[in-house]
Amino acid sequence: MWYFSWILGIGVALSFGIVNAMWLEARQKPQETPGRARRD
Repeated sequence: MWYFSWILGIGVALSFGIVNAMWLEARQKPQETPGRARRD
């Protein structure tokens, strides 16, 4: 039954890594190249 804790631990670690990557992507400011206007 020890493998259940391994499966849960790996799942929690993977989900934490995915959420952390998404959070870091959301916090980054978009970098604009100087001298070029954005066309929105």
